[in-house]
Amino acid sequence: MVTNANELALKTVFGELVKAVASKIKRTAKFKTLLKRLDKTLRTIEPLVYGSGNLGKVLDRPENEIKMFIFYLENAKDLVLMCSTIKCWKVYKKFVHANKLIRLDNELQRFFQTGMEDNMMSVSRRGLIEIYALGEKLDQVLAAVTERAGGFSGSCSVPGLPDVIIGLDHHLDELKRRLLKDDNQVLTVSAPGGCGKTTLAKMVCHDNEIKGTFGDNIFYVTVSRMATLKSVVQKLFVHHLHVDRCEFQTDEEAKNQLENLLMRQMGSENILLVLDDVWSESVSLIQDLKFPIPGYKILVTSRFLFPRFGSTYELSLLNDEDARTLFCHYAFPCGEILNVRDDLVTKMVKCCKGFPLSLTVIGASLCGQNEVKWRTTLKKWSEGQSIFDSSTRLLLSLQASVDALEELPIARDCFLDLGSFPEDEKIAASALMDMWVELYNLDEEGMYTSEYLLELSSRNLLSFIPTRKDASELEGYCNEHYVTQHDLLRELAIHLSSQGPISQRERLIIEIHGNDIPAWWIEQSQQPIATRLLSITTDEAFASSWYDLKAPEVEVFVLNIQSKKYTLPEFIQNMSQLKVLNVTSYGICPSELHELPLIGSLSRLRRMRFEHLSISSSIQSIFEVKNLRKLSFIMCEIDNALETCTMDARSMLPNLTELEIDRCYDLKKVPDYLCSLVRLKKLSITNCHELDALPKGLGSLSNLEILRLHSCTRLAKLPNSIGNLHGLTFLDISDCLSIDSLPDEFGELTGLRVLKMSGCRGLEELPASVTNLTLLEDVICDEETSYLWSYYESDLGDLKINVVEDDRFADFMQIVAQ
Repeated sequence: MVTNANELALKTVFGELVKAVASKIKRTAKFKTLLKRLDKTLRTIEPLVYGSGNLGKVLDRPENEIKMFIFYLENAKDLVLMCSTIKCWKVYKKFVHANKLIRLDNELQRFFQTGMEDNMMSVSRRGLIEIYALGEKLDQVLAAVTERAGGFSGSCSVPGLPDVIIGLDHHLDELKRRLLKDDNQVLTVSAPGGCGKTTLAKMVCHDNEIKGTFGDNIFYVTVSRMATLKSVVQKLFVHHLHVDRCEFQTDEEAKNQLENLLMRQMGSENILLVLDDVWSESVSLIQDLKFPIPGYKILVTSRFLFPRFGSTYELSLLNDEDARTLFCHYAFPCGEILNVRDDLVTKMVKCCKGFPLSLTVIGASLCGQNEVKWRTTLKKWSEGQSIFDSSTRLLLSLQASVDALEELPIARDCFLDLGSFPEDEKIAASALMDMWVELYNLDEEGMYTSEYLLELSSRNLLSFIPTRKDASELEGYCNEHYVTQHDLLRELAIHLSSQGPISQRERLIIEIHGNDIPAWWIEQSQQPIATRLLSITTDEAFASSWYDLKAPEVEVFVLNIQSKKYTLPEFIQNMSQLKVLNVTSYGICPSELHELPLIGSLSRLRRMRFEHLSISSSIQSIFEVKNLRKLSFIMCEIDNALETCTMDARSMLPNLTELEIDRCYDLKKVPDYLCSLVRLKKLSITNCHELDALPKGLGSLSNLEILRLHSCTRLAKLPNSIGNLHGLTFLDISDCLSIDSLPDEFGELTGLRVLKMSGCRGLEELPASVTNLTLLEDVICDEETSYLWSYYESDLGDLKINVVEDDRFADFMQIVAQ
């Protein structure tokens, strides 16, 4: 009877959700991509819910889980209906709402997975599941045998320290300080696999000062990836609290019993619980083990970040001196460097990238080997063989973090794509967005992109670098951020991408030293390759001597260059599927880019990004690409090329919706013909310090929604026609130091929601017309400018004035001084 009631309730709320999604797809343009994906998922599940499928098996779950999911779907309907109420200028709210839609889609697939798998599971998949189940049973048997034999496997005692510990003493001091003095109950030590997190946690437990604080109440539990709250509590009861038998029916019972026992037995004594190697799936376990007991602390080690718990200690890699010491300990256990030249040792240590695990494993593998073996190993690595080919242990340790992305296959692909960029270089988040929007059909607003960046960051697979202190959530996640990746993680991405025949790889990453084209390229120049992402990196000695390469399926082409002059390869014109072209110079001076007319035949090309290039001689070729949607010039030498472009403005970039010009220091004027780009929605001209005027016809960009002009320090005024931009919702003129007034027509920006203007120190008054900005909600400014707006607060009822506290003008002057 209960099952029938649950089935009826589930069908009812599911049907209402289907109707809500269908309704919002038709009536709102917001979140359309996400809603379509959600609709597709619902349509896939629909036969299971209403047909004669396996809904009974889906409902064969605990009663409370089914009821919670039904309640979740009821709220999900409201979530979908809210799509039309989220204001388009509230980018952060859009981001949060989009994440909720993504999670809804994932939860639907997870809940109905049982029935769907019964309908669609292949024989091979069933076989894998049976093997996995057999493995679990073997693990259980081995664990039981070990435990009965008095082995260490099931124990919660603090493990012993390794014989050699190098480079962790200062980390120990800082971790102790934070553990003993921070108010946060949970402290997480986070780093990629193989960095020494577990060793550091053991050092903490064996430290005399820690022992003096916590006494015998130091509990150490290694948390497996499949651990449950019940299993962790059972370990604590049996092996630490000396309870002979403990069987819990539910996690809630285990939690309550542990809390009661700790409070009753420990009394006023301090308690330290160490949870070692916690995976992201177990984040709720940490929360469940938090109890309001004075003096109770939890130390977590994880390769993931858990920002919800507040305090995180990110363990850095070894410095050069410590790395060499650790390496030599394993390579030369007798203490003397024998039969190997010192420079070979230095090169080998450098190849290990400061990772303790790689230094230990590679050092041990070379122990006792003659110099020929050392030279051969280094030569293989210099010729492109991966360090992971020499160490299965190292590969398995780091690959575990990537394998954990199996439920998020696109996130795994995004990690692998990071190998397309050079070692030790920052990667613009917006460049990644350009790639992923086209490769994985993500939304152009960047919601999915930011989701995957956050996911990779939380797993320590990349790091964020914001370039502006006030990079506001109001602007969207990707606009002002770069990411970096440790060299060994980049090498892992390349290694995993390089499996299988070259002609069949989904991404092909090529590094050319001098003019040495890889042998396989020369030998197979007439054979097509099936790669979707092609990355070619060349050094300053490369002379643009290309062999033919047939790559008709390439959708993203990344060129990383250093030479002073660089010629695009002729084979680019045969990439009929190319959607994204990214050319970046990493040399000291901008590289001269030649043969740009080759791109004229690429009818599918939608996004082009040029960084640190001199392209003044052939810029007109760029403006002839008919289907281009986004065009970016970053740190490019443009000179007066924009002004001398002679093509008909009416046929110029007819589909362009976003134009980005950043740090183009020789740009003095924006030509009038750019005002004919009538489909343009986003215009960003930033950090162009020579720009002193905008075109008078700027107001012709009738579809413009976002206008960024920050740090154009010589820009003296905004054109009067700006008042015609009635669809403009976001305007950034921060650090435009020379603007001393706003035009009277400024008040005609009736759609404006967000205005950033911190650092406009020359502005002495606002035009009276600002009282017409009735939709304006957020003004981000410095304290001086806030006084100008305070006069109009009563006229603008919804206005919120956000004062930027830090002195960005002083920061700018420091940059100029440098």
